[in-house]
Amino acid sequence: MAAYVIANLYSAVPHPEVAEYIERMPGTFAPYGGRFLVHVTPHEVKEGSWDGDIVMIGFPGIAEARAWWDSPAYQEIAPLRSRHMKGDIIMIEGVPEDYDPAETARAMRESLAEG
Repeated sequence: MAAYVIANLYSAVPHPEVAEYIERMPGTFAPYGGRFLVHVTPHEVKEGSWDGDIVMIGFPGIAEARAWWDSPAYQEIAPLRSRHMKGDIIMIEGVPEDYDPAETARAMRESLAEG
């Protein structure tokens, strides 16, 4: 099941280290099957507020995403970003292809009925 690393990066300060981080990052994905799905593209806020830039990286599974994050190659370059950008970063597992949201609603209704 696919997994994703999603970052909301804000307070970005242009810096040569950030440019180096961006250049080196794709090389850290290769052993884990990762790839950019979204990389600082314009976004449209429909509800609430969402300041900052969005980055989304896809992986074949949560194990690969965790292994990438913990890898020496990524950990070596991570400070190039974190010294110059604040942000929130999450890692999340996707739903299976046969996911049926009606099942989630059913379980919710049962839980509410049990009170």
